[in-house]
Amino acid sequence: MTAGTTATTTATPDITAWPPLDEDKRSQGQRLLDWAADGGGPRLCLVRGAAGSGKSGLLAWLLAGTVGRPGLTIHATVPSEGLTTETFAWELGRQLGYGALSPDRLLDRVGADERPLLLLVPDLHRAGAGPADLPSATPETLVAELLEPLLALPHLRAAVEVGTSALLATHSGAAVVDLGEGEDRGTGRASYADLAAAVPRTADGRPDWSRAPAPVRRRILDAALRADGQEDAVRGLLTDPGFLVHGSAAALTATLADERIPVPGRLREVWRLAAPELTAYHADSAERAALLHAAAVGTDPDLAEYLRPLAAQHWWSAEWARPALPVTALALIPGEERRLMASDATGRLRTYDVESRTEAPLTASPRLSDEAAASPSVHPLAVRPRSLAPRDARSALLLDGSDALLPLVTEDDPTTAFALGRIAEHHGAAALSEEESLVTALGGGSTRSPYAVVGDRGGTVHVWSLREYQDVPRSHRVHEQPVTAAVCVDTTDGLTLTFSAGADGSVRLWEISTEPMPVPVQQRPHRTTALAAADTSVGPVLAVAWSDGEVHLWHVFSGKARVLPWLRRCDALALTPEGLLVITDSEGLSAVQLRLDVLWEQ
Repeated sequence: MTAGTTATTTATPDITAWPPLDEDKRSQGQRLLDWAADGGGPRLCLVRGAAGSGKSGLLAWLLAGTVGRPGLTIHATVPSEGLTTETFAWELGRQLGYGALSPDRLLDRVGADERPLLLLVPDLHRAGAGPADLPSATPETLVAELLEPLLALPHLRAAVEVGTSALLATHSGAAVVDLGEGEDRGTGRASYADLAAAVPRTADGRPDWSRAPAPVRRRILDAALRADGQEDAVRGLLTDPGFLVHGSAAALTATLADERIPVPGRLREVWRLAAPELTAYHADSAERAALLHAAAVGTDPDLAEYLRPLAAQHWWSAEWARPALPVTALALIPGEERRLMASDATGRLRTYDVESRTEAPLTASPRLSDEAAASPSVHPLAVRPRSLAPRDARSALLLDGSDALLPLVTEDDPTTAFALGRIAEHHGAAALSEEESLVTALGGGSTRSPYAVVGDRGGTVHVWSLREYQDVPRSHRVHEQPVTAAVCVDTTDGLTLTFSAGADGSVRLWEISTEPMPVPVQQRPHRTTALAAADTSVGPVLAVAWSDGEVHLWHVFSGKARVLPWLRRCDALALTPEGLLVITDSEGLSAVQLRLDVLWEQ
């Protein structure tokens, strides 16, 4: 076994059980398969050969053979043509389950990953994008900045296609699979003029990028950077919203990283925000338009208006953004589902109208019952709410950074103050007597009768009515680990559905008059950062935000799910019955309209 290698040797799979392979490739295929199965051998395999020799096809054959077969797992396959260090890192991070990460953060995560990892890297010799005088245009930069550090990790192995280049040739002892000469398929670079001539035109003579051949969309920006008079060619592409939606996201990312290239408006800032997701969702032009439009809303109004018609064709599109409004806690106000209650990082509470985007301060400080005020864990002069459960626009339960529940009452309403104070007192006393009862999550919900859903460190979920007095909550231990988020919703047929997330990445459903479902409705190797639910025109819908940046939308009764790839990690969510999803993240507050009529069609 190679020194430092953590993998173990496994039996070589039978090549006859793999997909068919041309007779002249069988020996190379067997050699590649032997290397992949031998966890104790060289950690690098170089797949060499001239253009057209079948290198990429051989890697694809290996990958296809592992599908549905235990014993040999390929953890990521990253085709490298046109990728830079940054875009390669994003794609590898996504495939390994970390989300799009910078190269430095990716190296840290892979270094901490306990799995023996096996990677395939086709077309390394074609990596690089952007202006030719920058390091990012060459594959050697990707090798030096990312692949070499990755290959230095003892638990990572990789099969890398290098063509006839000398890339990674300094790795002594690397296995080599050489396919020799191939057919010349005209792999020379086409000129910008030739590529532009292949783009169909609309009736008024504009380029129709939606119908342009994929190789043209992929290569035309790099060709424009090499062309005579390239400034005009590049400017024409960067000012065309159709090309921004359909062109190579990797090439655009590398080009816009060059500050020397002039760009219209705040395109560079907009693209930088959307690029990690744009490079992942390249196959769906409607989703790309929605992502780019979402990044432009609140940042570049002119670009946002150009992109709005394209974004509106998708099943979600951004409605508005308040980028200068940092929000730490967010909830819809029961009975007033177009209004939000929100708290910023300083603890200031406000209400917002989600249509007009107007705001109003809640000026009163939280009023505490005598029992709650006596608790040593309560600090009413320094409340920093991290979640809210509103009773109405004037009162709510708060969960602050010290894990204390606090009642907020902004009017002289002794009855409400007593009821909310009673809930805070109940959980405060339980936490003092048992550490597992410490509150770790708070959510609200319902369109008719407001509830507070309290989750604790022991995995138990407690449901309180905020309208009717309860001496004790309805409680059930739903998780084996601490609850990280909770929410509930009433349905038109009288059900009260409670959703909760655990620290183990599970999302559970509990109808409070019955037992919890025996298995999670979703389980991922990521932490849930927020939940929101609403009873919509198509039935109850749950929104789940995850630590890798994804937002999952779940149609509760059918079990259908969709992924909304948001631009940043979500800190809080709210969902209206009309399908308006309000998101708070590191940049502020945003609203996304879901097209409920088509959301579950695919």
